[in-house]
Amino acid sequence: MAAEQELRVAPGVAIPLDELGWRFTSAGGPGGQHVNTSNTRAEVVFDAAGSPSLPGWARERIVSRLGPVVTAAAGERRSQARNRELALERLAERLAASMRVEKARRPTRPSTTSQRRRVEQKRRRGELKRRRAGFDPGVD
Repeated sequence: MAAEQELRVAPGVAIPLDELGWRFTSAGGPGGQHVNTSNTRAEVVFDAAGSPSLPGWARERIVSRLGPVVTAAAGERRSQARNRELALERLAERLAASMRVEKARRPTRPSTTSQRRRVEQKRRRGELKRRRAGFDPGVD
């Protein structure tokens, strides 16, 4: 039951559902009378800066990468319940992505083989272009 009352974002990071705000509006696009009468588009709003449930490191990363308030919306399904689920999934994905630590790239030198391959490819390409132009460096 507790798992249903919180949004799992990453290992050790979960947000209680009562910290999320919801907005429902009519979805745009085709749909006839149904789309004009029902508020099926769901938008979930999360105040990351003011959330007491986030660990400090997670809050810092989220706020620096996504801002103090994070939103996610869904309106492509006809059912408000399904759009709510999609919006929650999108919010969790955005938050998880913002907390990931990118591996620092260590600059490396190209291998000798790759350098030879590159030069050989350039030589072949130049030769092809010279033949196309009708230029033969061996003829005077």
